[in-house]
Amino acid sequence: MAQDLEIVSAPNLAAQAGVIHAFFTRRGGVSGGIYAGLNCGQGSNDDTAHVQENKRRAMAALGLGADRLALVHQVHSPDVWTADAPRARPDMVKADALVGRVRDMALGILTADCAPVLFADGKAGVAAAAHAGWRGAMAGVLENAVARMEAAGAARANIHAALGPCIRQASYEVGQDMKDAFAVRHDDHDRYFAAGKRSGHYQFDLAGFIMDRLAALGLASTHDVGLDTYPDADRFYSYRRATHRGEADYGRELSVIALGGG
Repeated sequence: MAQDLEIVSAPNLAAQAGVIHAFFTRRGGVSGGIYAGLNCGQGSNDDTAHVQENKRRAMAALGLGADRLALVHQVHSPDVWTADAPRARPDMVKADALVGRVRDMALGILTADCAPVLFADGKAGVAAAAHAGWRGAMAGVLENAVARMEAAGAARANIHAALGPCIRQASYEVGQDMKDAFAVRHDDHDRYFAAGKRSGHYQFDLAGFIMDRLAALGLASTHDVGLDTYPDADRFYSYRRATHRGEADYGRELSVIALGGG
């Protein structure tokens, strides 16, 4: 495992003045074993001191203090928290997106196959981060994040959004039950399900579904980094890969966005 932290960035967010963002991979960090690298998963069974040091290193890479990372207790919901200050884990809000306009405070999301989506309106000084698994995305977490950004002063026509590393269609086999769940909510659901290798199974396009949801919002720009978490064990944690390998647990990548200049 490489020792230097690796950051994946999105050009549309990088172009926004005063906006800092990063989709961290697992490279770097101090965790070992199945968590080797930059495991920032507060819900994992990794050594707590290792997780805290990994978060500290991630924040330092962005020029921020370790105490400037705001997270939520993710529950695959459509719920959004307006973050005013970081909270200790026992006090974290149960939600799957954060919106904020506090300078030099990072809004963070943890993922291991689900999709991290970062948003920014640099002109208004409003940012957001969303954890979008299929349940949350279908339930409206992306739309709710944008609506909360608007309530905080953002303009939809000035919001830029980027989808980070997540499990991709070639790696994401699902059953008939999931396809049926989509059929109830989306008339055009077939476009996201390709035939699977096994009877009664399909390959689900989570990234395509998310990018279509973002496109429908009429934002200033959207970008997909196009990286699959499942096949690249050197760079990414993956819940599904860990399950297939029979591993007892898995790490989580950290994705963050912040407004600089505080």
